[in-house]
Amino acid sequence: MSYGKRRLCLALAVIFAFHIGVISLAQRADAASYKRGSTGSVVKEIQQKLRNWGYYDGEVDGVYGSRTEAAVTWFQKKNGLTVDGKAGAQTLAAMGISTKGIVESSTSGDVSLLARLISAEARGESYEGQVAVGAVVMNRIAHPSFPNTLSGVIYQRGAFSCLNDGQFDQPVAQSAYQAARDAMNGYDPTGGAIYYFNPATATSKWIWSRPALVTIGRHRFCA
Repeated sequence: MSYGKRRLCLALAVIFAFHIGVISLAQRADAASYKRGSTGSVVKEIQQKLRNWGYYDGEVDGVYGSRTEAAVTWFQKKNGLTVDGKAGAQTLAAMGISTKGIVESSTSGDVSLLARLISAEARGESYEGQVAVGAVVMNRIAHPSFPNTLSGVIYQRGAFSCLNDGQFDQPVAQSAYQAARDAMNGYDPTGGAIYYFNPATATSKWIWSRPALVTIGRHRFCA
């Protein structure tokens, strides 16, 4: 190999290594950033501190929802930080929170997140009806037409009206936690549904066209 070609290969290798390093740093920075949809012990710590300081008045449940996002945004504005509603390294440092050595309990966080959705979507329904709503979320995770994570399914734009009408931020019914666990463990009273709706209020022609599988309480569950 000529000297010129060796220099070219070396230059390309350096450029490649540089870009890999940048990507790695970006991934590490994103992993340390808590945002809407995040769950776990660090989110609980964020909520507790913001609650203690008067920025947050919601539940300390480890679910980074709209109210937590709003509280973080307010904290950032008051403390001269970049205002994006995300608890990244700078914001966490300003709160006095260190994530070094913390292992997130993703299972616990996912139960809380699913329970919050179940409570918002199936308030007043039977226990079976609550599990059924959770089962739809789990079925969507496994379906190729939907995101493959719990938070991805729940926060998918337009998927659940409770995220827009304030119901998602209401106190969570205790029964919803067990319903969430049962759904996550595979209990599915819907028979594989990926949609549901209330026939008494639904106006979408499309949702009425979905093949019905079962009706539980006020909800019709569909394929």
